[in-house]
Amino acid sequence: MRRTYANSRIALILRRWRSRFGISAPRVAVRAHLPWYWRVLSVLLILVVTLSLGTWIYDAGRRFAGFDRSETEQELDMLRTRTAELKKELVQLRSQADASESKLQIEHTAQQQLSSQVKLLEEENARLKEDMSVYENLALADGQEGSISINQLRVEPNGDAGNAYRYRMLVALQGNKKDVEFKGNLQLALNTLQDGKNVMILLPSQAEANSQQYNVSFKRFRHIQGTFLIPQSARIKSLEVRLLQGGVVKASRNVSL
Repeated sequence: MRRTYANSRIALILRRWRSRFGISAPRVAVRAHLPWYWRVLSVLLILVVTLSLGTWIYDAGRRFAGFDRSETEQELDMLRTRTAELKKELVQLRSQADASESKLQIEHTAQQQLSSQVKLLEEENARLKEDMSVYENLALADGQEGSISINQLRVEPNGDAGNAYRYRMLVALQGNKKDVEFKGNLQLALNTLQDGKNVMILLPSQAEANSQQYNVSFKRFRHIQGTFLIPQSARIKSLEVRLLQGGVVKASRNVSL
């Protein structure tokens, strides 16, 4: 038994040594060692070539289909240039429009001022014509010597204040005596409505008794004008202008508002 075991163990070892040589021996590959960075460089090179080839194929396909990239870029450059020119022209046109608008505003303002001046001149001319007509009528009138007349009485609101008024009139002294002079006082009798009641207001008031505004003196003609205030809650229904001399009414004139 021992001999058989020994023989078999030796035979097994021999078979193993034989298997390392001959036809049944395992194949051995011999490769040269290549650094890692060369491998990475090779991969990158392959990728670049592949991408370039793909791009070329893509461009070739687009050109084959009728699309030329160079022509498109030229058209885009032309459009960009044209857009820049249009923007520049738009800026110039806006500047011209702003200048024209400013000029129109100046002209419009000047026109409004001229219209206001023309209106004032027309009003002044109408007033002068009216004064001339009054003067002519007074010159031809055969009134009593020394009598007084009140003409062209106007009463109107003064400004934005609701309780302020302005009055204007022309007073004349009848007769041919040039040295005759009237010296007296002006009195305003206001018939107002306050809180549903009729209230009479006399101007000047006691506080304004010494006011020079209501002193009147003239020889032939005189324009008289002035302003007065009424209570905020009052509304003028009518107004009577009186010329007094020595406390006696020499002339009067009524106007309704």
